[in-house]
Amino acid sequence: MQIRKLASALIVSVFCFFSVALMSFTGNGRTKTGGPKKDSSNASKNFDDVLGEMPGTYSVGDGLLRVPLNPNVVSFVKSFIKREGDDYSSMKNWGKSYFALFDKILTKYDVPCQLKYLAVIESSLRPATVSSAGAVGPWQIMPDEARAYGLKIGKHDERKDFAKSTTVAAKLLSKLYDRFGDWLLVIAAYNAGEGRVRQAIKKAGSSSFWVLQNFLPAETRNHVKKFIATQYYFEGSGGVTTMTAEEVKQYMPLGIPKIKIDDLEHTAIVEIQGKYNSTIMAKYLQMDEGLLNRLNPGLDDALNAGTTYNLRLPTDKVEPFKQAKNTILKESVEMLLSDVQTVKN
Repeated sequence: MQIRKLASALIVSVFCFFSVALMSFTGNGRTKTGGPKKDSSNASKNFDDVLGEMPGTYSVGDGLLRVPLNPNVVSFVKSFIKREGDDYSSMKNWGKSYFALFDKILTKYDVPCQLKYLAVIESSLRPATVSSAGAVGPWQIMPDEARAYGLKIGKHDERKDFAKSTTVAAKLLSKLYDRFGDWLLVIAAYNAGEGRVRQAIKKAGSSSFWVLQNFLPAETRNHVKKFIATQYYFEGSGGVTTMTAEEVKQYMPLGIPKIKIDDLEHTAIVEIQGKYNSTIMAKYLQMDEGLLNRLNPGLDDALNAGTTYNLRLPTDKVEPFKQAKNTILKESVEMLLSDVQTVKN
């Protein structure tokens, strides 16, 4: 793991996905030393719904992109979720405070909040995790990286400090993105090192991860795919972080307004499920519907599919939503039934 950088959410790839066995990942030859994850027979709730048919259009925001999962990775993602589902399900609860901290720090350095899931596959959010190569902490920071960014190591190792290590990780990810301009390559470089990724680009004659992946170590290919699977499990969607640079360019002209960093700074997540309607929701919250949709692209589609959704709201709208959610849901369902009746007539 050398320098690294990442910043905004998912994939719509065109190239075939090579089948690789799930392995413990390493960076720069270091191997994670935590105990093996327990297998689970329970996949993510409603995962089949999440992996439904790919829509013909895509919504692109700034770090809050919702795009369908590349069909070439569905098998890998399902297998990974089957193994990690129980652990991830409990982490959704006990990890909330850590994720909130990650969001705040990553946003400060203009790195997409979705990159917080990199810490999940690096260490399972366990600060005492140590690799055979000497990487330590939730973000598995190497000794030379720690020293370069002023962290103390040794008896009182600051790499185990969630806030300090996340700050260093954000800087590393940002620097890697400046070099590669592609989040998938950033994730690969965070694991294998910048040099290996550059060699792979040279050998493949392409800077697309899906083209050059076979020139990377198998563990690094898995590392990237684990990130995609983890983000998909926690958010049920993808984003700029899991798209190639060319894919981002392809879909940006759709004209979807970008979300501002300031908008994200004072937001919170509320988990919801049900046939909520964004128009009704905006009305009761006295909130601009455009902002609501920018914070939650694909909201109506996700809820219509019956999936659980992490609704992002301005912090001052969270309590009003909780108080009015039953009324909002009732009116949303009434609107849906009215629309259905109109179609029948």
